[in-house]
Amino acid sequence: MAKLLYIEASPRKERSASIEVSKVFLDAYTKSHPNDQIEKLDLWNIALPEFNGAVLDAKYAVLHGESHTPEQAKAWSDVVNMFEQFKSADKYLISLPMWNFGIPYKLKHYIDVISQPGLAFSFSPTEGYKGLVTGKPIAVIYARGGEYHDGSGAAAYDLQKRYMELWLAFIGFTSIRSILVEPMLYAPEVVASAKTIAKEMATTIATHF
Repeated sequence: MAKLLYIEASPRKERSASIEVSKVFLDAYTKSHPNDQIEKLDLWNIALPEFNGAVLDAKYAVLHGESHTPEQAKAWSDVVNMFEQFKSADKYLISLPMWNFGIPYKLKHYIDVISQPGLAFSFSPTEGYKGLVTGKPIAVIYARGGEYHDGSGAAAYDLQKRYMELWLAFIGFTSIRSILVEPMLYAPEVVASAKTIAKEMATTIATHF
């Protein structure tokens, strides 16, 4: 039995296009993988550790090969626990909207918490950076108001999908499937067509995920 971790990054819930498509993905996944476990992580409904004070000092202690003080060790354990929840999954689904051409701050906060040396990546002068979350597939559902694909004239503004792909590759992912839900701020018939295309793609990917 495999575990799929679903990370939800939109606060709009029933009005969210990314969540709407993710529900189709999860339904298709459940039907094709009935014995698998799905764990949901709603980033708007959990307490993310603040990345300051003792937590930040603990990170630099790791970077410099130093031991943690008792205060640092306690603060660092919250980071480790959150990362272990992330890494415990066998497969991943993330759904997110585009905010100001980038990603929601809650998702950035989560990424900043779990992307730590010795956990998500390692570094050495000979090998450089090396991702440690390897051999696992991930699907990412991106909802955007406009169109940002190559040839759209607005591709340079896409700091949402480009950032996510850079981060995922950095921590070790090589099997990354992208589902675009765009453009969501156009005429209703255009939006409906875009959602249909995204849902069909989500069903296909989920079935063979």
